Amino acid sequence: MKKYVALSNLSQPQTRPVIAHYCQSFLCQLRGLMFTRRIDPEQGLLLVQKRDSRLDSAIHMLFVPIDLAVIWINQEKIVVDACLARRWRPVYVPQKAACYVLETHPQRLLDFNLGDRVSLDETTLD
Repeated sequence: MKKYVALSNLSQPQTRPVIAHYCQSFLCQLRGLMFTRRIDPEQGLLLVQKRDSRLDSAIHMLFVPIDLAVIWINQEKIVVDACLARRWRPVYVPQKAACYVLETHPQRLLDFNLGDRVSLDETTLD
């Protein structure tokens, strides 16, 4: 059964939460959003590592045919980096160590700034 979280930006409460698939297993993270042709602005994928790390939270965009907003978040649930990840690029590494990587619709990039505090609350899809 898939697990989902509502990721809310506590520093910008007017922004709507992203409902993200909680992706902790190696296979889930390996596949990521490869071959995904469309993502809704309300949805995303949250890649979860065991600890803060720049290397472990690096992503690739190979076989991802869409651009994505990528938000890196540390264990304290603080945004430490964000970028627009372009399709088919080999690698993106955050500027600071992170243990959560949110991949979502490019429209959501401006909803998260460096230093913002976020919350992760388990949820279900309606």
